[in-house]
Amino acid sequence: MTAALHSRRRLGPVVAAPALALALLLAGCGAGADVQTGSSSIGTSNDINPRDRSELREGGNLRLALTGFPETFNSSHVDASGDVSDVVSWALPGTVNSDAAGELTTDPNYFTEIKLTNTNPQQITYTINPKAVWSDGSPITWEDLRSQVNALNGRNTAYQVRATQGYSRVDKVERGVDDRQAIVTFGQHYAEWQGLFNPLYPQASTGSPESFESWARNSLPISAGPFLIDSIDRAQQRIVLKRNPKWWGDTPKLDTVTFSVLDYSARISALQNNELDYASVSGIDEVKTATNSPGIKVRRAAAPRFSHFTFNGAPGSLLEDPQLRVAIAKAIDRQGIATATQNGIVDNPKPLNNHVYLNGQKGYQDNAAAIAYDPEGAARMLDELGWKLNGDVREKNGRRLELRNVMYQQDTWIQMAQIAQQNLAAVGVKMIIQTYPGNGLFTDVIDPGNFEICQFTWSGGILPLGALPQIYAYDPNNRLSNKGRVGSPELNALIEETISELDPAKAIELANRADKMIFDMGHSVPIVQSPGTVAVRENLANYGAFGLASSDATKVGFVQ
Repeated sequence: MTAALHSRRRLGPVVAAPALALALLLAGCGAGADVQTGSSSIGTSNDINPRDRSELREGGNLRLALTGFPETFNSSHVDASGDVSDVVSWALPGTVNSDAAGELTTDPNYFTEIKLTNTNPQQITYTINPKAVWSDGSPITWEDLRSQVNALNGRNTAYQVRATQGYSRVDKVERGVDDRQAIVTFGQHYAEWQGLFNPLYPQASTGSPESFESWARNSLPISAGPFLIDSIDRAQQRIVLKRNPKWWGDTPKLDTVTFSVLDYSARISALQNNELDYASVSGIDEVKTATNSPGIKVRRAAAPRFSHFTFNGAPGSLLEDPQLRVAIAKAIDRQGIATATQNGIVDNPKPLNNHVYLNGQKGYQDNAAAIAYDPEGAARMLDELGWKLNGDVREKNGRRLELRNVMYQQDTWIQMAQIAQQNLAAVGVKMIIQTYPGNGLFTDVIDPGNFEICQFTWSGGILPLGALPQIYAYDPNNRLSNKGRVGSPELNALIEETISELDPAKAIELANRADKMIFDMGHSVPIVQSPGTVAVRENLANYGAFGLASSDATKVGFVQ
């Protein structure tokens, strides 16, 4: 699910995006350093300083931060992170917008109509706005949609994609009444069909495995949003966007948007020194500092984002045994972590007990009984599994139970890890905490499987079922975003059934059955969800804590 920093123009990529920085805590906005408690439950409002376009000054540069320089500008590639999505969301088409309550509408800039025209077979008709063009002047056509389906449907594993959900169920994409209409026919039902083509890339990016790999690797040559990439400076770790001269919609208020890679610890001072306009805040000290900084406003709206520990269960790995993973999970005091990181800031801090739905979302229920905190039970399980204490650390067949836990270098992540480290030491498991900068953490460490435990944030959209096939289904030949390589044929089958169900109530029931199975196999340990707290320049309008809503890049700007 996306980074603690969001530059979301619309709903953004519906596939979940891994993110490094953590924005856990909720800030009060009163005088002094007082921090008021509040809820981290998903709600129906946001906090973006809404202003009419007439109140905004013409021009200006919005300065945003990234945790790491994008490994690729192809947000559908397996190497893509939340940072990639943050950048390209200003520059690429999509199908839908979302309001603060999570209600979806067609994005009229790109499509005049998107309609479910048949259910047997399921068929969607996409009618493209006749004004919509790529930045090279060529029209956006049905062939762009067909090419993207062919790239992301998983049938050709030479395409290194991070998700196939939805696309894998499409049987064909055909030309409609003209080149500006696409008819998408599904071979199997897909419940969250609204999430397709968010974002949409040009055919040049998806036409072959080679172009998918290389066309957007170092830049975004063609785009179609209100902005496009103007310059990329890898030495300075900076990306600048400018207005798209081919844009057919409302003229953006901003002239430019600048992204810079910053260490997390430098963001508050960058805000205070007027070098940055927007940053996440994590921890009570940051909240207080931001609240008391002149010209800075703390805004919040609970966001669909949560922290977690993921286990490496790949064949031959130390944690290959599902029961061992469950025993480790039972030894971690998730309530203790929630209390330590959120007490006094969030009302009644609680751990997250669902992988699919967040607290406040329809469908949320507690499915975490299998990993309920029970150190004595965890110790018994470890004994029964043959992991016997030898001094302070358990051993089995000459292997010590020493777990490398990798994460982004950030105080809150380290605090979480240290609590888990103490918990595990009490049952004879040694955790080794290893921190990394944002650049390369996924491509060099997590994706190759160089860990026993990894910590990061999942962030996504308001269509939660899409995470099931992307993160929790497992195919060893096409693992998508299943970082720990944990799964089963039974879970795969249940996920397929879930995402095929067009009845929302039945889909929720099936999703929760799948979630219980995910807990039972010790796939990963959800920790806490985020209240979505950010610190922004006080005069920044129509931008801030979005919650479930999408943003409109043409309305973002600074008050006159």
